[in-house]
Amino acid sequence: MSTTQDLVTALKKELKSAQMTYADLAQALGMAESSVKRMLAKGDMSLSRVDEICRALRLDFAELAKRVADAQPLLREMTQEQERAVVADKKLLLVALCVLSQWTLEQITAHYRFTDAEGIKYLAQLDRIGIIELRPLNRYRLKLAKTFRWRPHGPVMNYFRDHAVLDYFSGGFEGPGEGLLMVHGSVSRTLAPLFLERMQRVAQDFAQQHQTDQKLAGKDREGYTLVLAMRNWEFEAFAPLRR
Repeated sequence: MSTTQDLVTALKKELKSAQMTYADLAQALGMAESSVKRMLAKGDMSLSRVDEICRALRLDFAELAKRVADAQPLLREMTQEQERAVVADKKLLLVALCVLSQWTLEQITAHYRFTDAEGIKYLAQLDRIGIIELRPLNRYRLKLAKTFRWRPHGPVMNYFRDHAVLDYFSGGFEGPGEGLLMVHGSVSRTLAPLFLERMQRVAQDFAQQHQTDQKLAGKDREGYTLVLAMRNWEFEAFAPLRR
């Protein structure tokens, strides 16, 4: 959600853009010019006062709030507390993964056994946690950056290590569009980060294609999970054999 200070900062820009002086605004609000200057400088005002200023500037309050919210920096990583809240409820975790894939409420309730009321409840929880900004008609804005990643040793990744890794890798990886590659080698320490950058680009390409294909009918899409990894590692069973 946008803070009042963020809204006031945006109003100052709009005031300058509209070429309206403090005296003009004071007259429109029925206030002393000094009071208007002090109020804008402190950024301490009620939302009703913000709405009055919007009307004086011929701005729509809801549109201003949306613009301010859209301008907020997106999260590249959540806090421990945010992730802990997500994994505390399996259904909430499922809805979180759905919104990361930009599913609508209608898609979630059509695919999983949630009532509309349950879906809305979990979207509201994700809004409170800070993953999304819930909007009218149960639409939402994802507040995570394209480069977002779960904390490497945070609650969510630990949950998947404990409950999903073996299930994922037990598959045959032999269906259409499936594959599992494992390559071991020694490369320059300076070049290793370049391979990681390439992997990140593949992940971003996959995420972008997901967004693009949302316009296709459900029968023309299939759910895939892409896992990319690279680390300085040796199989534990080999370690005792080293000289």
